[in-house]
Amino acid sequence: MTDSAASPADLVPLAPEALALGAGFAAVGHELHLVGGPVRDALMGRPSDDLDFATDAHPERILEIVRPIASATWTTGIAYGTVGAQVGDLRCEITTFRADRYDRASRNPEVVYGDSLEADLRRRDFTMNAMAVSVTGDATFTDPYGGLADLARGVLRTPGTPEESFADDPLRMLRAARFVSTLGVSLATEVANAMSDMAAQLGRITAERVQVELSKLLLGSAPRRGLEVLVDSGLADVVLPELPALRMAADEHGQHKDVYAHTLQVLDQAIDLEDGGPDLVLRWAAVLHDIGKPATREFLPGGRVTFHHHEVVGARMARKRLKALRYSNDIVDDVSQLVFLHLRFYGYRTSEWTDSAVRRYVRDAGPLLPRLHKLVRSDCTTRNQRKSQSLALAYDTLEERIADLRAREDLEALRPDLDGNAIMAALGIPAGPLVGRAYKHLLELRIEHGPLGPERALEELRTWHAENG
Repeated sequence: MTDSAASPADLVPLAPEALALGAGFAAVGHELHLVGGPVRDALMGRPSDDLDFATDAHPERILEIVRPIASATWTTGIAYGTVGAQVGDLRCEITTFRADRYDRASRNPEVVYGDSLEADLRRRDFTMNAMAVSVTGDATFTDPYGGLADLARGVLRTPGTPEESFADDPLRMLRAARFVSTLGVSLATEVANAMSDMAAQLGRITAERVQVELSKLLLGSAPRRGLEVLVDSGLADVVLPELPALRMAADEHGQHKDVYAHTLQVLDQAIDLEDGGPDLVLRWAAVLHDIGKPATREFLPGGRVTFHHHEVVGARMARKRLKALRYSNDIVDDVSQLVFLHLRFYGYRTSEWTDSAVRRYVRDAGPLLPRLHKLVRSDCTTRNQRKSQSLALAYDTLEERIADLRAREDLEALRPDLDGNAIMAALGIPAGPLVGRAYKHLLELRIEHGPLGPERALEELRTWHAENG
């Protein structure tokens, strides 16, 4: 166990809420230490809204100590030795020192309380998360496994052997990739080797837990690096096999461009276009937009390669993968629709679109249109400067046409000029399938010709009804 030469108060400023808790524990003779991510983040100058603590007090005793200090407490994690408390503006979780043993088949820990801070820190995932600061008066900085030095070097190591750590909880391998993305660290050689050797064990982890880690990885500042770790280690073969499969595909021009590398570049370029913070839907769409290519690859005479309808196949694959990862229906629908639509623009490049085609583009994208703009622009990764400029100019023109139509009509609410009630009144019919068919017919006329006005819409409706009613 080592103490920092610098003042711990300077290294890790302690919030008043932490000191209030520390005073409460010290008053009854118990230890309390700020541990894990909050210590690491403070050393990196990153804010933290939640605080994690470790103590020698057992859960029932923790509750007795914190109730006079906290505005609220919760015990959802008490079976694992954790008590939650709202202290001022901060959410705090206080856990009894642990010395767990893991069932290597189910990964479920057998909760065993420990008797020392150092033993508790050893069971944590990485050394930079195995540091602590006492908040019971002396502000002792505890770093038994060299976490501060690893943090300074930007290297991810485990307190014990990585094989032991990952066998205890294989999700830690995915968390390592996430930290590469979010913290900008690199993997120690022994950690990278263990991940490659043990990647298959990630299959023991529930989809919900995998999803949380993948989302955090994608929302990090360097998701490309995190994804590269997943692919290089073999972890992606277990949780996202569509991504490494792209290394075998070729592009539409028979140049055998690495579609995997293209995908990572599209992700980088999409991130550059974000204007309101990290966008999980856009980033997933960038990662998955070409996953239909391996399944649709066709070799033609003369060395040409095609991927006809890869956007259709890719949309189905994206939906299946995101559902398997237990994402919400909204995210599944939005990402798969972006994948489905991402090639539509290329038809605009090769032919003059009518106003109705532009309306359909807007209608089909709906509220996803701003994201679709970003995805399509990001999908241009050609090094041919002339081609790149041509693509950008063509999309500029499309956006200008959308803006022009929007100025003249309500593109955000593409509805027929007559609603269902007006249709029933005009035709003298009750609610039923015929009303739906009439509504769809008027909607198609609205898209094709723009606003008709009620009189012309009524005339068109009656003509349609005479022919089809």
